[in-house]
Amino acid sequence: MTLAVALGAAYVMRGSSPGLMVDQPKQEIFAEPGSVPIGGQFSLEDHTGEPVTNDDFAGKLRLIFFGFTNCPDICPTTLAEIARTIELLKDDADAVAYLFVTLDPERDTPDVMAEYVKAFDRGITGLTGTVDQVDAMADTYRVAFEKIGMDGEAFQGSGDYLVSHQGNTYLMSKSGEYLTHFSYGTALEEMAGTIREAIARFGDADGET
Repeated sequence: MTLAVALGAAYVMRGSSPGLMVDQPKQEIFAEPGSVPIGGQFSLEDHTGEPVTNDDFAGKLRLIFFGFTNCPDICPTTLAEIARTIELLKDDADAVAYLFVTLDPERDTPDVMAEYVKAFDRGITGLTGTVDQVDAMADTYRVAFEKIGMDGEAFQGSGDYLVSHQGNTYLMSKSGEYLTHFSYGTALEEMAGTIREAIARFGDADGET
């Protein structure tokens, strides 16, 4: 079973089914930190032009979404949902770093990312870099993506294009280890509740566990 299939199965398992859940024990939401090979070190540039690594966000949980600023639907919808989740978390929001990583670094410069993320919430940090840097982080997070032409066919290297990509939002530990992920369309209350539980179990903004 590939990791992509396993993650797809995780989406199905999260769905509630009253007929199947009666008298069943509560399913564990979080993976044991370090037990799932998703996440790790990265070296990128934030939307202010400053170099950043995984270590710059030490002491906070991380909510990470991969996309691109020319995305017509999934990206703006997800970022709007993350912004709303930040509001729902209220005082707990500071325990989390909110990262939007572009998969289109050739077009998404720091200036472009800065204009984009501020339209949603100033607490969201946009991350970009060289093609190699972004590819390396996407590989570390097992994010599949590819350029496609506006006709939906494989991009031929000229003209405009979109980036086909998965819609997972990752919740990572304070050291950048995988805890869980949210599929596209997860209810805001569920996301906020899961993040609150992660804060309680894995540490708060002051770095206590």
